[in-house]
Amino acid sequence: MADDANPPRARGATAATRAWGPPRGFFDVWSRVYDHPVLQWMTYRPVHDAVLRALRRRPPQSVLDLGCGTGQLLARIAGELRPRRLAGCDYSSGMLTHAAERLRDGSAVPVQVGGTSPPAAHGATPAGVALVRGDALRLPFASGTFDAVVSTEAFHWFPDQDAALAEIARVLRPDGTLLLGFVNPPLAVIGDVFRIGSRLLGAPLRWPTPAALRRRVEVAGFAVTGQRRILRLPGFLLPPVLTEARRL
Repeated sequence: MADDANPPRARGATAATRAWGPPRGFFDVWSRVYDHPVLQWMTYRPVHDAVLRALRRRPPQSVLDLGCGTGQLLARIAGELRPRRLAGCDYSSGMLTHAAERLRDGSAVPVQVGGTSPPAAHGATPAGVALVRGDALRLPFASGTFDAVVSTEAFHWFPDQDAALAEIARVLRPDGTLLLGFVNPPLAVIGDVFRIGSRLLGAPLRWPTPAALRRRVEVAGFAVTGQRRILRLPGFLLPPVLTEARRL
């Protein structure tokens, strides 16, 4: 059985593939404009709305927001769903600094990279949020920690999506919920063009088609229960897709 804190697959994937992902500094710089109201309203809010609608159908008691950015979705989950345990994990210290400021009412608890299950703040108060700087390919959480893992507009940055899905499956409890919301182009060639172009710019991204993502998720040990397009103004040609899945 794999050790919870150091799963072999995730450890190897991190060493072999992190060089193919965007540098941490890219996200630190992006965090300075990430919270612009127009950008949030046009780009991120529609995806967050879709995730919250899905979570309300089966309210979880413990949630991980993977690639949580500046904590926009975390704050809404904490305020609207109030799970007993809520954690945000991001690769960027800049993003987490902004998230901590957003949650500075006392609900944010800094956690060092390499920890296991996140402590709930103030004796497991419903508002408790743990902020963790970590790598999606080697999540610093014990196996079976969460009822739900959500990731919005982040999965395309993960340099090894199969390794990330394996880690998500590991930290989810059996029958736990996975929600992935990001652009899934209708044709593979569109994703290929953006992948090549983004790599030339030094920030490679990977947008699979809905069918390709479904196959990846199912191979990782999930049953896909739905894939729904999300309409938003700047992405009517490349709308994001919310993929919902259940851990087997």
